[in-house]
Amino acid sequence: VPLGGDYPIRVQSMTTTDTMDTEATVEQSIRMIEAGSEYVRITAPSINEAINLSKIRKELHNRGYTTPLIADIHFTPNAAMEAARIVEKIRINPGNFADRKKFDHIEYTDQSYNDELERISTRFSPLVQLCKEEGCAMRIGSNHGSLSDRILSRYGDTPKGMVESAMEFIRICNAHKYHDIVLSMKASNTRVMIQAYRMLVNNMEAEDMDYPLHLGVTEAGEGEDGRIKSAVGIGTLLEDGLGDTVRVSLTE
Repeated sequence: VPLGGDYPIRVQSMTTTDTMDTEATVEQSIRMIEAGSEYVRITAPSINEAINLSKIRKELHNRGYTTPLIADIHFTPNAAMEAARIVEKIRINPGNFADRKKFDHIEYTDQSYNDELERISTRFSPLVQLCKEEGCAMRIGSNHGSLSDRILSRYGDTPKGMVESAMEFIRICNAHKYHDIVLSMKASNTRVMIQAYRMLVNNMEAEDMDYPLHLGVTEAGEGEDGRIKSAVGIGTLLEDGLGDTVRVSLTE
């Protein structure tokens, strides 16, 4: 189910079940698929959940469903390594993949910051290489609420910080000639979200990059408030002319 370029806008949603509960996750995935979800995202917070994705995928296939699965990874690179061998895509958050948040402000020199980028490359590169070998796609998803202390210290709590957080990881992917990437800039504040996506596109164009976008408002809320936030945020960006390069996430 390809996306980007001349392909249609794709719709994705996410399960809310315990990933270790194979039956419940399969049942909910099927309800989502039959309601129109073209990708199914499933959380994999530890290696145990990542391993269980194999059972979920097998059971879905046994029931005749081949919708691509996406593993949502936080904090645990070893879970990402496991999931990349099983599902069609993994989602990583650059704010917590290689950094831990201690709410510290750190003074960096250019050299010390470059040293940190080398550390991140060492941590992230094995996953990039594995995804390339396995044919597994990746969403690099910045989240306004989980920027690392390193990014906050360097760029502040800003859309620019969200963009740079992702760009650092994209450059590592490019260095390995891995391009099966989707990008997201999620925030609960729709203005921050819109500004971050626009800035990301400008930065990519400046560096001769052209990757598809995953649009979504994080922690949008429930009911009418959540629908309005999502409609305003996503609708504004579609009006920017990004309609042929996005996937819309209906996760809230």
